[in-house]
Order: sequence, then C-alpha cells, then structure tokens
Amino acid sequence: VQLVESGGGLVQTGGSLRLSCEVSGFTFDEYAIGWFRQAPGKEREGVSCVSPSDGEPNYEDSVKGRFTFSTDNAKNTLYLQMSSLKPEDTAVYYCAASGLVTATSTCEYEYDFWGQGTQVTVSS
Repeated sequence: VQLVESGGGLVQTGGSLRLSCEVSGFTFDEYAIGWFRQAPGKEREGVSCVSPSDGEPNYEDSVKGRFTFSTDNAKNTLYLQMSSLKPEDTAVYYCAASGLVTATSTCEYEYDFWGQGTQVTVSS
C-alpha cells in the first residue's frame, strides 16, 4: 500500500488549493480513506474521512462548507478541495488509509497507512 500526496503550497487568506493523493495497493471499496493535518505544536487531527460502507465523507467542524473530499476511481486518486482558506488551516496535510472499515465514516481511529505529507501555508 502506498499513498503519495501533492498539491500543497503557499496561499493567501481566502484562497484555494486542491490536494491530491495517488494510491496503490488497494481500492477505494476495500479501505477507509481520509485526510488529516498537523499544525505546529498541535496534535494531528482528522479533516475528512470516508468509509466504503458509508460512502459519504465526514468533515471536521472547522472545515465544513469550505473543504470537499472526492475520489477518482479511474486514477486511484483522492482529493481535498480547500476553499476560503484561513491562517488556522496552516498545517502538514496527510492522506491515509485503513483496512478497518467502519459502518459510518470517521477519522476517529488509527489509520494504518500514511502518505509523506504536504505543507499547506495560509498567509494572513
């Protein structure tokens, strides 16, 4: 299983970025997948995750209405479209996958496989 992120960068407040994560070694109907982030001095937190049993992504409260999780099965890629970015969104963003499939989408458990991370910096 491998996950490779891309798409991070520096953006001004209110701007947009799209993160991509190309995966190999599994399919989206077998594994839970998600986006996480870790800001300096803070614990890692789940941003948005989706269980194949549920099909609908959940979102952390602070990103609801601003971030959108999507997948392209043909490209084995998941995306995180981020809009109306705020300085507090600054973090290293990771995509992750888990062979544990829960009934509903959740980021609230330890995922097994992780990408290398991509830095997102939002300037004020």
